[in-house]
Amino acid sequence: MRVLYFAWVRQKVGKAEEEVAPPAEVRDVAGLMAWLAAQSPGHAEAFANARTIRAAVNQEFARPDQALAAGDEVAFFPPVTGG
Repeated sequence: MRVLYFAWVRQKVGKAEEEVAPPAEVRDVAGLMAWLAAQSPGHAEAFANARTIRAAVNQEFARPDQALAAGDEVAFFPPVTGG
């Protein structure tokens, strides 16, 4: 699974992207976020408040309960506002 990080999420994690192989128990976006938070202090900081992060799976906006499959591309980014 390819994971992409944008904006302050990337800054806290310390990288723009990574390939991960989460355990079988990780079945959705929320589960992936929780698993990633346990991977390093930077990940923990980035995912400390999951409500402040948005996700996309295979380049489509996704809810926390969006199912994941091996080979998916998951992107995490802060909410975007315009003005």
